[in-house]
Amino acid sequence: MNDALVVDLARNAIMLAIALAAPMLLAALGVGLAVSVAQAVTQIQEQTLAFVPKLVAVFGVFLVGLPWMIQMTVKYTTELFRSLPMIAG
Repeated sequence: MNDALVVDLARNAIMLAIALAAPMLLAALGVGLAVSVAQAVTQIQEQTLAFVPKLVAVFGVFLVGLPWMIQMTVKYTTELFRSLPMIAG
């Protein structure tokens, strides 16, 4: 196993993690921004007002995107297991 192979495996794993986390993080960012603007306009500074909508949005995106996330993870794992003979030998 050479250095290029290890770097390639690590890069693919990191890219998969970013791709799986990005939709939920973007949803939290968007909802957080909208709630912050609403709080600034109404001058209501309640912490739970910012947390609960983000939690609901992230959970909703997770439920909607779960089949895609599972498909991507299974595809990556299958490719990794198929490349094991090349990695070991």
